[in-house]
Amino acid sequence: MLSSRLTVKTILDFSTANTLAGASRGARQLEVTINGIGERAGNASLEEVVMTLHCRGEQVLGGLYTGINPRHIYMTSKTVSEYTGMHVQPHKAIVGSNAFAHESGIHQDGMLKDKRTYEIISPEDIGYDRSNEAGIVLGKLN
Repeated sequence: MLSSRLTVKTILDFSTANTLAGASRGARQLEVTINGIGERAGNASLEEVVMTLHCRGEQVLGGLYTGINPRHIYMTSKTVSEYTGMHVQPHKAIVGSNAFAHESGIHQDGMLKDKRTYEIISPEDIGYDRSNEAGIVLGKLN
């Protein structure tokens, strides 16, 4: 069996999508980086690739999986940020400080009724403690 390796870099930010497309077409070694840190810009993010496969690998990607325990993702991201001095953008998917923030009233209402309304994954899935969240309420919660 031919084994293939895929490295994707794109300044247009399609690297995660292209990496997943490559995996679906047979690439078995995916080159990713923690927090997207790497040479230049546009590196596929480990946390995005892992969680996409974790959430949708069974239905969409023919059962692909990584073997990575997603509960270590948040702490790994935080550790890399601390060691490199490169801060994670607050709006970064999966590990950004705003990834699980719900400040508007309608979002808070939806979260109280069913967390899956706005979250395909829970913070606990990546080892993040939801009690760390704080935010300003921008709307009225009925």
